[in-house]
Amino acid sequence: MADAVYMMPNPATPNQCVVIDPKKCKGCNLCIEACRTDVLLPNLEKGKPPVVVYPDECWFCGDCVQNCPIPGAITMEFPLNQRVGWKRKATGEYFRIGMKNPPPPVTRPPLGK
Repeated sequence: MADAVYMMPNPATPNQCVVIDPKKCKGCNLCIEACRTDVLLPNLEKGKPPVVVYPDECWFCGDCVQNCPIPGAITMEFPLNQRVGWKRKATGEYFRIGMKNPPPPVTRPPLGK
């Protein structure tokens, strides 16, 4: 067993492009076939979720999520700088859904006015 080799995700990478729910995933590997950049590889154990091997190569196209037959088995985890932000019309306050302490509203006028 000393010569056994196992496929593992790269632990040094900070990016997490997709989250796979092992309770919902049936291991059909349709997400692997749909992935344009080969971020996912099939698990060596049949019926287990795929392994995210190259998360930094993800284009965040969502093909893997769209082609999954089980809703919620795989979800896209967008980088913070690509997440949608919201702005209140009344106050001009920027915030993100689920933010514990949203920033105070911007009260200064825009430049050039």
